[in-house]
Amino acid sequence: MDVRRRQPKSPHRRRHGDDRKDLRLSAPAGAVDRRGEPPPSSSPKASDALPLPLCLTNAVFFTLFFSVAYYLLQRWRDKIRSSVPLHVVTLPEIAAIVSLIASFIYLLGFFGIGFVQSFISRASHDAWDVLDDEVAGDGYLPEDGDPRRAAIACPPPKLAEPEPIDSALSSVEDEEVVKSVADGKIPSYSLESMLGDCRRAASIRREALQRMTGRSLKGLPLDGFDYASILGQCCEMPVGYVQIPVGIAGPLLLDGLEYSVPMATTEGCLVASTNRGCKAIYASGGATSVLLRDGMTRAPVVRFGSAKRASELKFFLEDPVNFETLALVFNRSSRFARLQSIKCSIAGKNLYMRFTCSTGDAMGMNMVSKGVQNVLDFLQSDFPDMDIIGISGNFCSDKKPAAVNWIEGRGKSVVCEAIIKEEVVKKVLKTSVHSLVELNMLKNLTGSAVAGSLGGFNAHASNIVSAVFIATGQDPAQNVESSHCITMMEAVNEGKDIHISVTMPSIEVGTVGGGTQLASQSACLNLLGVKGASKESPGANARRLATIVAGAVLAGELSLMSAISAGQLVNSHMKYNRSSRDITKVGS
Repeated sequence: MDVRRRQPKSPHRRRHGDDRKDLRLSAPAGAVDRRGEPPPSSSPKASDALPLPLCLTNAVFFTLFFSVAYYLLQRWRDKIRSSVPLHVVTLPEIAAIVSLIASFIYLLGFFGIGFVQSFISRASHDAWDVLDDEVAGDGYLPEDGDPRRAAIACPPPKLAEPEPIDSALSSVEDEEVVKSVADGKIPSYSLESMLGDCRRAASIRREALQRMTGRSLKGLPLDGFDYASILGQCCEMPVGYVQIPVGIAGPLLLDGLEYSVPMATTEGCLVASTNRGCKAIYASGGATSVLLRDGMTRAPVVRFGSAKRASELKFFLEDPVNFETLALVFNRSSRFARLQSIKCSIAGKNLYMRFTCSTGDAMGMNMVSKGVQNVLDFLQSDFPDMDIIGISGNFCSDKKPAAVNWIEGRGKSVVCEAIIKEEVVKKVLKTSVHSLVELNMLKNLTGSAVAGSLGGFNAHASNIVSAVFIATGQDPAQNVESSHCITMMEAVNEGKDIHISVTMPSIEVGTVGGGTQLASQSACLNLLGVKGASKESPGANARRLATIVAGAVLAGELSLMSAISAGQLVNSHMKYNRSSRDITKVGS
C-alpha cells in the first residue's frame, strides 16, 4: 500500500481516531475486519513482565521503601546523638541503602510505565497520522509486527480542553444585544433602562463580559437574586452576586435580653470563638451596655482670601447665639435630622467645619450631607467671598482611621462591660484571671502603644464588626472607624473574678437604607429584632444594633484573649481554619 507522508494532525483529530481504534481493538471473538481477517490481539505491556501481580508487587515495594527509609532515619538520628560520623555504615545499613535505592527505582519506573509506553508510541508522528486516516477511511488495520500497530495500541494522552464559558441567553434578541455590548455599540450601564428587566440586563452583561475577556464566570451565581432591589441604590452593572456563609453566635445576654448574633464571614474559628465568649458572658449573668453619644458627622472645607476672614466664620459658627438659626436651616433636610453641634478647625486661610447631627434609624451620611449643603447655601449670603472647596474635607472623618473619631466619636459611642466569674474563666475559657489581665496589659495596651496604634487597643474588634456589618447590610468600609476599640480587663472581687469592658466611640450603623433593605440582610436584622425604623422611638433600633455590635465584640475579645493566654490559638486555627479541599477542582 502506498503510504504518503502527511503533516502532524491536531490532538483533537487524533482523539477521534482513538475512539475508533478502541472499538476495533475491543472487538468480540470471531469478529473480522473488512479484509475478512480476525483482528489481532492487543500488544503486550511493560507491566506484563513482572513476576507477581501488579498490585502485590506495588505493595511490596511501597512497604520496602518506607520501611528502610524509616530505619535509616532512626539510625542517622542515633549517630548524630552519639557523635558517630554518618559515613561509617554497618552491613545492615548498606543493605538498607541498597533496598531504598532499588525500591525507589522500581516506584519511579512504575509510575512512569504509562508515560514511557505513550512516549514510545509517539516516536513516529507520520505513522500515527497515516493510521488515523486509514482507520477512519477503509477500516484497514496494520498486521502483526507492523510498528504502526503500537501506535494504535498506545495512543498519545488526551489534552485537557479549556473550561467552556457558560451562557444564560434565552433568545436571539439577547444574542444581538450581547454582540452590541461587546462591540461597544450599547453601553453596559444602560442595559437596565433600555431593557426594563434587571435580571435580563445582568444576564446579558455577564455574557458580554465573558466574551470580551475570554474568561468564564462559572461559579458566580446569577439566579436567585432580586436585581431590581439594588437598582439605583446598592450596586451598578451587576453580573451576579457573591455568597458568604452566615453563622450564629449566641445567645448573647445583653441588658437582660438574649440575641442570636448573625455573622457573615469566611474566616474559620471566628463564629465559634465569639460563641464561646457569649457562653462565658451568659454563664456569668450577662453584659450591660451604655450609649454615650449618637451623632453622624460631615465636615466641608471652605477657603477665604485670608486667615482673618476664615476665623470670622469660625467665630460665627461656634457662637451659641447663632446655633438656633443654623439648626433651623440644617434641619430642613429631613424630619429626622437634628443638628447637635458645629466644631471648626483652621489651617491657614482654609476652614474645616465639623457638623454633628442625629439621624434616626439611618446611618445618616446622606442626611447630614444634605443638611450641610443647606447651611453652606445660607452662609453664602453673609460670606459671599467664601469658596466652597468640597462638601467633605476629611475632618469628618469617614472610612479612615482618625484621632477626631477616636476622641470626639462618630455615629454611636458605646461602652459594654461584664464581670466573668472565676469558675467560668477556668471551665469555659480554660485560663486564669491573672493571665488574662497580664496579657491584656502587655498586648492590647502596651503592645498597641508600641505599634503607634490609633484606636486599635484591642485583640480583633474589626473581625466581629466586619462580620456583623456584612450580615446586617451595613457599609463594610466603615469598619475602619467602627472598629476603634479599647479593651480593658481588671481583677475584681479580691482577684477571683475579672471585669472586662470594650469602649467603642464610633460605631456607624443603621437599620434603614442602603444594604439593610436587601432580603438576606433584612432577615438578619429581623433576627436581632431591629429591622426597619422604630415607630415608638426614632433611632432606637439603630442604637440597639450598635450595642449588640459592642456586645459581640466583648464576647470575641474575651474568647480570643483566653485562647492566646492558654496557648490554644494555633491549634484551633489549624483545626477549624484549614481546608484540605483542592481548590483547582472547585467548579469542575
